[in-house]
Amino acid sequence: MEPDLFTAAAEERRERDPSSSPLAVRMRPRVLDEVVGQQHLLRPGSPLRRLVGEGASGPAGSSSVILWGPPGTGKTTLAYVVSKATNKRFVELSAITAGVKEVRAVIESAKRQSGGYQRETVLFLDEIHRFSKAQQDSLLPAVENRWVTLIAATTENPYFSVISPLLSRSLLLTLEPLTDDDLRGVLHRALADERGLAGSVTLPGDAEAHLLRIAGGDARRALTALEAGAGAALAQSEDTITLATLEQAVDRAAVSYDRDGDQHYDVASALIKSIRGSDVDAALHYLARMIVAGEDPRFIARRLMISASEDIGLADPTALPTAVAAAQAVAMIGFPEASLILSHATIALALAPKSNAATTAIGAALEDVRGGKAGPVPAHLRDGHYKGAAKLGHAQGYVYPHDVPGAIAAQQYAPDELRGRRYYEPTRYGAEARYADVVERVRQRLSGGAEAPARPAAGPARPVAEPAPQADPTP
Repeated sequence: MEPDLFTAAAEERRERDPSSSPLAVRMRPRVLDEVVGQQHLLRPGSPLRRLVGEGASGPAGSSSVILWGPPGTGKTTLAYVVSKATNKRFVELSAITAGVKEVRAVIESAKRQSGGYQRETVLFLDEIHRFSKAQQDSLLPAVENRWVTLIAATTENPYFSVISPLLSRSLLLTLEPLTDDDLRGVLHRALADERGLAGSVTLPGDAEAHLLRIAGGDARRALTALEAGAGAALAQSEDTITLATLEQAVDRAAVSYDRDGDQHYDVASALIKSIRGSDVDAALHYLARMIVAGEDPRFIARRLMISASEDIGLADPTALPTAVAAAQAVAMIGFPEASLILSHATIALALAPKSNAATTAIGAALEDVRGGKAGPVPAHLRDGHYKGAAKLGHAQGYVYPHDVPGAIAAQQYAPDELRGRRYYEPTRYGAEARYADVVERVRQRLSGGAEAPARPAAGPARPVAEPAPQADPTP
């Protein structure tokens, strides 16, 4: 909406006394070239550069855009830069406080400005995912007729939170989490810039590393913590933000954890081995250490997916789908809510019955192939779909399994050199006991012998607290 008397007064005060604004506000980039990260969105001729008037003239004017990304990645900053750089009228609304009435007022005003003064309007709508379908519908005519150029920001997946007609009329721009190098540049600029701390304090390496950990890719969080640490240091007449001062200021202990060093691999290894050992409490402890240290949630999710196959396999066929679903959810959500999903998956995997039969099976097969045990494919299994295949004997004598009772034909599939070689040796833990019965009967039928009687179940799966002793396949 248009600024009222009090809003204008507040803005005037910030202009006179910049220190009255938070550090994150003072350090907002003023032009696109000062924006850190998101370089894939800032190339020449990009939609954002066209919004600020760089190449936006002619019949192909600027398009409405939807900015999607985690908190602190620069969505509001980009809108702010547009508001300062463009010669268009800029209006800002938040879906938290605004409704259809406010949207319609902006649209009507935009039409008057366009018709009477030939002046275009840019509408920045923050948190658009908080608008209902009916509220989002109210934007459609203005966007379609280009009465306003919409910049909408959201932290939620727009394919679920933004109506399809609005998506189809806008460009979807995805913002990536800021890297540590991006955040380091933001911190160094804030320490030195006159708008920021103007060199009043220094930030040692250990304190900087802690700031990067607790920021979690969020520039706003990093600057807020830096401002708190600087305030605490200056209050003690110190010109250095020590790690102890920073911890006290942000009330968050530094975890000894180097994402590129031994701690990264040691804690990740301890997490997986705790899951393998069915110690759910230890697994949660190591998971918490990785989360607090700012580990990439996607890395944790990848490790859980590997564990689901390496240490559980067919003892619980739901383990891998659980881990994969967790990885997909983490990629969509991010921290802090991703911690709940990672906890869910970790607990499920730690308490699942364990089997490394799938791991040892592929390991043995790979060892044979790498050792030269391959041999030619049996002639009856070779491709017979080309002219001349029959003369070579290819595909001759092949028995189509679906043509025989039970759909298992007694014929050789492995090369001669590996005939009778067994790789998969299922355990009798959890759901894999059923596979153990099946594989015995199938192997008997394949060999041409009479079907072996089903082996009796060996009782309930071994208790989770007492997993079968197994060799650790992890180097």
